[in-house]
Amino acid sequence: MPLEAALPDPLILAFDTSAAHCAAVVLQGNRLLAARTEAMEKGQAERLMPMLAEVLAEAGVAPGALCAIAVGTGPGNFTGVRIAVAAARGLALALGVPAIGVTAFDAAAFEGPRPMQVLLDARRGEVHGRTFGLSGPGDAFIARADDLAVDDVPVAGSGAHLAGVTPLAPRWPLAEAIARLALTRLGTPQPRPAPFYLRGADAAPPSDPPPVWLS
Repeated sequence: MPLEAALPDPLILAFDTSAAHCAAVVLQGNRLLAARTEAMEKGQAERLMPMLAEVLAEAGVAPGALCAIAVGTGPGNFTGVRIAVAAARGLALALGVPAIGVTAFDAAAFEGPRPMQVLLDARRGEVHGRTFGLSGPGDAFIARADDLAVDDVPVAGSGAHLAGVTPLAPRWPLAEAIARLALTRLGTPQPRPAPFYLRGADAAPPSDPPPVWLS
């Protein structure tokens, strides 16, 4: 038997908290072992780690058996993206496995037609967008949905309806798409996951001057 045939399929834990949800999956090769998604406006920081433990238990996978951690890097909710990215970095470091960041654009466009456009609901009547052509993705942008001229191509993503377009049905739920895309990147050099933002945080830093330390 060839060595490659004897090797087990890689196990990937993937999760996302970039929007009003907490989602996680365990993927072994092309086989989905466990998945969970819960809608929530807040509370992802408290819910994420217990959810990861739950999907690993459901899949019958010990953390030490994982080959990689995959995480959604946004764009999306500022705090939610930071929660997931920080968790992915910490888990990857503790387990000694790579952490692979996947944008919501790439996840929505994964295995979709080309060309296509991805529009994500950015709230406040705005959308995050990116067009995927035949030669790769274009620049990401943020725009008013009312002012957006949608290209004459298939459109995917949560912001399509804001632009008056019927979206393509997603091939995979978001966390599963993140896992499957990460699988294609496994074994290649990857940058450390970092939040992908197109807009600054809603909360501004304090404007008061810092305290003066007296010696």
